[in-house]
Amino acid sequence: MKIKQIRAYIRNLALTRPYTIASRTISDVENVFLEVELENGMIGTGAANPAPEVVGEGPEQTLANAHSSFFEELAGSDIRYFKQWIGTCQHQFPNLPGTQALLDIALHDAFCQWLDIPVAAFYGQYWKELPTSVTIGIMTAHDTIQTAEEYKKMGFRVLKVKLGLDLEEDLERLRKLREVFGTYFTVRVDANQGYSLPELQRFLKAVQSLDIELVEQPLPVGHESDLLVLSADERRLLAADESLKDASYALKWAQTPRPFGIYNIKLMKCGGITGGLDIARIAQAAGIDLFWGCNDESIVSISAALHTAFASPNTRYLDLDGSLDLAEDVVSGGFQINDGLLSLAPGSGLGLKRI
Repeated sequence: MKIKQIRAYIRNLALTRPYTIASRTISDVENVFLEVELENGMIGTGAANPAPEVVGEGPEQTLANAHSSFFEELAGSDIRYFKQWIGTCQHQFPNLPGTQALLDIALHDAFCQWLDIPVAAFYGQYWKELPTSVTIGIMTAHDTIQTAEEYKKMGFRVLKVKLGLDLEEDLERLRKLREVFGTYFTVRVDANQGYSLPELQRFLKAVQSLDIELVEQPLPVGHESDLLVLSADERRLLAADESLKDASYALKWAQTPRPFGIYNIKLMKCGGITGGLDIARIAQAAGIDLFWGCNDESIVSISAALHTAFASPNTRYLDLDGSLDLAEDVVSGGFQINDGLLSLAPGSGLGLKRI
């Protein structure tokens, strides 16, 4: 089955709930979309929203690459050789994971639609459903409690709380969450590189009684070796995010002694489904748990991440809430949420429905 044509475009998608992290406040997001149309009329859809401060590539550059002659040459090629195109794209656009992810996701969706199986089934689905966390940005303790109450009414049981601007305020917010909700919520935190090592040590000691599930990227990139002064039990709670860009970093941080006990895989960091699976296999061999995260992304790429996560036996944590606060999108479907549990929507490929 040959590819008939491809189309790339960019959309600025507003958020229904702007939020603050350690570095900025976010109210809308740009996503790049790629449609790969087969001769039989099936359309595979890819999406990308790379974070330039993390990977050095922004949506505008991704879109420009998607309009290059390399992408244009896809027309007329056989979808059965989609993995060759993904590999060639990695060499053509090195260190540009948004561009890689855009093509990777669209080709996976098109190919698996043609096979009439879900992407997760193509790789061997292991999980059927898992809970996802929902994110609470940096805000006052009062607003944190109000937001958590809203999420409770929606059926969610796992919170990811953004920290990293003020240690004392961070601790106060976490204490208030436990005072008000007790053990109702599983609580994980993301410092977004906002702590120094002394602050992290104080934080870990202070939250021993608060039952924090994990701590995501507490120190700035480049300070990973500083984490080795922590105990093995403390490091086991730490999740690499910005420090983990692709499989080469997965190999590096798998060497003992390990600074992180958990890998946060984002398709926008590692180049899509193929890159995500490369990291997952390294982590599985090393006995490292997987935590699948996202940026503010379309249902398209969130669904791709969920399919990849469900095909990985060492997946333990999901933080795939990136499309829930979008005021608009270009597709529906992809996944289902029931009381905070994510499962795949029925259908082949990524299970998407065009709007």
